[in-house]
Amino acid sequence: MKIHLRFRSLALAAAILCLANAGAQATSAQTVQESYTPAAVILKARAWFQDAKFGMFIHWGVYSVLGDGEWIMETRPINRTDYARVPAFFNPIKFNPAAWVALAKAAGMKYITITSKHHDGFAMFDSRLTDWNVVARTPYGKDVIGMLAAECRKQGIKLFLYHSQLDWHSPDYFPRGRTGHHTGRPDSGNWDAYLNFMDGQLRELLTNYGEIGGIWFDGMWDKADADWHLARTYALIHQLQPQAMVGSNHHKNPFPGEDFQMFEKDLPGQHTSGFNPEQSVSALPLETAETMNNSWGFNLTDEHFKSTADLIRYLVRAAGSNANFLLNVGPMPSGEIQPEFVQRLTEVGRWTRQYGDSIYGTRGGPVAAGPWGVTTQRGSTVYVHVLDWNAPVLALPAMPRPVRAARLLRDGSSVEFSAVKGRLVLKLPDPQPEEVDRVVVLELEAAK
Repeated sequence: MKIHLRFRSLALAAAILCLANAGAQATSAQTVQESYTPAAVILKARAWFQDAKFGMFIHWGVYSVLGDGEWIMETRPINRTDYARVPAFFNPIKFNPAAWVALAKAAGMKYITITSKHHDGFAMFDSRLTDWNVVARTPYGKDVIGMLAAECRKQGIKLFLYHSQLDWHSPDYFPRGRTGHHTGRPDSGNWDAYLNFMDGQLRELLTNYGEIGGIWFDGMWDKADADWHLARTYALIHQLQPQAMVGSNHHKNPFPGEDFQMFEKDLPGQHTSGFNPEQSVSALPLETAETMNNSWGFNLTDEHFKSTADLIRYLVRAAGSNANFLLNVGPMPSGEIQPEFVQRLTEVGRWTRQYGDSIYGTRGGPVAAGPWGVTTQRGSTVYVHVLDWNAPVLALPAMPRPVRAARLLRDGSSVEFSAVKGRLVLKLPDPQPEEVDRVVVLELEAAK
């Protein structure tokens, strides 16, 4: 163990020296990032992301052992010394990355975003910069991120990596932010050393695991006014993997260097969750992240499961808001995804197989969302998603171009329509039993 720790200390010192020697390059990169112009490969990645529409979020770490969510170190609270015992209980022998990826694909998801490191600072990959990681500290001893990355490549699904900027474990995360005041760390630290360490771990993730779809940052809100050296970090990511998108859950408008904008537990521009009061909706690709119950990480007693119908409505309303839907699972410490999540994802998958054409590859439609539903659009095809409407007719604003035909997506049957006083009036067929979304397909005249 002493040799092992000495090796990691030398590796950390080398990484910090490397980053220090790159100071001049970082200064140059900052200038570039402040006037960030995305490369063609990023524009292509952004378009793919907007087409994908549906992804799986995975919050998994050693905290799952305690069965009370990913914030338990802070909410209980648990000091750093006691929390250091937790990894010894993490031995997920039933973790099957092939089954995880297959479940995501069966649900109709096009990408996976998993926690490489959450706020407890514990790396779910084989980091050479610290032994506070899943390979060195757990009886399981395997590289979770490496295993999942390999399976995503095999099954053809993109992998994004969540990475916490907040760290309740590192003594160098100092001065403290809004959280982490009960961990027993010394009241001193080297902030620049911490940022160098964070960049070093990002370098590992972007070097050792093949092509990554993007980095999903979280935690900057803990020290919103600190100098996070974002320009340097974002430039590092774009340098190592030019196609990798950068996004941050900082609850602010996007900063230079970011490629997509996310909204936590909220649709873009809705401001209903309290997480995003300062955010407006940007022109970047958009994503909304939501839980299937009320918890991100595994919570033994959280039985507040959203229904399959509610999840489908969320997916459709996200698409109507021109956003992706990133739906979370918090796997159990055994490595299994709990059956309530599997059931709902399987049922959502049946819907996406039948109605997926109305969301994949679309953008937000020409009619603003309303209590009745939303619209999506692909080229000259507009999809009217009737989610909550009991009347026999639905009057919408006029389409951008005349409507040539209207039909039901479920069976192709014709839908009567007419133009009345500058509005499009649809005569809706009765919904089928337990039908969540009546999708009316409008074919518009081609643009001249």
